[in-house]
Amino acid sequence: MPEPGTLSHSAGGALRISVEAERYLIEAGDLRNLLFYGRVIPITQAAPGGTAIKGHAAMNASGKAVMLHTRVGSYIIPLVSFQRVARGEAVSAPLFPLVPGAA
Repeated sequence: MPEPGTLSHSAGGALRISVEAERYLIEAGDLRNLLFYGRVIPITQAAPGGTAIKGHAAMNASGKAVMLHTRVGSYIIPLVSFQRVARGEAVSAPLFPLVPGAA
């Protein structure tokens, strides 16, 4: 089972995802597509020569949480917590591992 992670606000309005030794990023420009239009957005990671897509984020079926799928596992965060971090109202929020077959 994946370890718990952390979602935090980063420079320029981007969101940083920290899980175990891995560090991922959701670009500020992609947040609008997720939060306002419900579109699936990429989760990226720094790579030699640029960035690489290493996962995706999407609203869950009820629209009350955001699911983050990365190389190291899948996580869920309540929408209200995700929004507070995205707006900079909260410095960080915990990510909860998704139990296989529960989502």
